[in-house]
Amino acid sequence: MRYMIIVKASPESEAGVMPDEQLMAEMAAYHEELAKAGVLLDGSGLQASAKGWRVKYSGGKRTVVDGPFAETKELIAGYTLIQVKSREEALEWTRRFPNPRGGNQACEIEVRRLFELEDFQQGEAVERFRKMDMGGKGA
Repeated sequence: MRYMIIVKASPESEAGVMPDEQLMAEMAAYHEELAKAGVLLDGSGLQASAKGWRVKYSGGKRTVVDGPFAETKELIAGYTLIQVKSREEALEWTRRFPNPRGGNQACEIEVRRLFELEDFQQGEAVERFRKMDMGGKGA
């Protein structure tokens, strides 16, 4: 089972403020633990929304809207992708995730399970994704 640990954006992350040395050390230690346990698949921080864009769909029309985006509570500042054997194991790992804002500041992370190709009705389209290895290695 693959899970994404989603770090919500904060006013600081949207302003481009980089984490301090202590927070970077906590995040490095946590991710090293994940790697040693063999459950870390990927993880990274994201640049502020001012450096991104959204594509809005309306019927067959697409419109590009440049950032920044106002609602930081709806934005993502980073993620960690893990592969574990159960929901309980994912929950245990996420309880140990360092506070993304550091110290005692209020914030939250969100955890979501990824779909695996086996979750979909099997057919030609799923096989095309499988050939591209889009279902997660070892999933």
